Amino acid sequence: MEVSTFNFLKNLEANNNREWFNDHKEDYLRARENLVSFVDQLISVIAEFDERIARVDAEKSLYRIYRDTRFSHDKSPYKNNFGANIGMGKGHQSAGYYLHIQPGGSFLAGGIYMPERNQLKEIRSEISYNRKEFETLMSNDSFQRNFGGLSEEGKLKRVPNGFEKDDAMGEYLKLKHFVAIRLVSSKEFKQKNAVQKFGKVFESVKPLNDFLNKIFD
Repeated sequence: MEVSTFNFLKNLEANNNREWFNDHKEDYLRARENLVSFVDQLISVIAEFDERIARVDAEKSLYRIYRDTRFSHDKSPYKNNFGANIGMGKGHQSAGYYLHIQPGGSFLAGGIYMPERNQLKEIRSEISYNRKEFETLMSNDSFQRNFGGLSEEGKLKRVPNGFEKDDAMGEYLKLKHFVAIRLVSSKEFKQKNAVQKFGKVFESVKPLNDFLNKIFD
């Protein structure tokens, strides 16, 4: 990943207005082109262990940089980050991979984020029923080394209705998202072997994706 891509995001954060953006549109296009190239290489690496990712289009995987400000107090017109959805759908019946680039806040993620209500119930039921299988993949050395566990964003205080309060998997059943996140420094992005290194990280989260995706096959 080129240094100029991070520099563009830093400058955008400090000058988040349409006039500045229009004056630096070429910088944006170069940064975006750099990201597309990086994601395209990453897709090729991931496809070696997850063949369904070979169908992902790098260009289409990128989220728009333009913010929807209609219902937000923050009227800044642009995001100060780049995001690439590599087979992970928000609210979709698909677990996958996600790449987030933001100076001081970059990360890699795998799993499923914000599953729909029916999906969430099915996931929780599968975890409760297949306790040993889920515990095994959560305790895997490679997964633990790279992610350490699942995100607890929005975690419930109590085991949700429909499950026994003393369910052995209660702490997992309280989760609203089944996604693992690994923070990444800007320095790691700039390393020559970044694509291969990130591919290995994503490979360690594939068992979680497989567990989740088989629920909806």
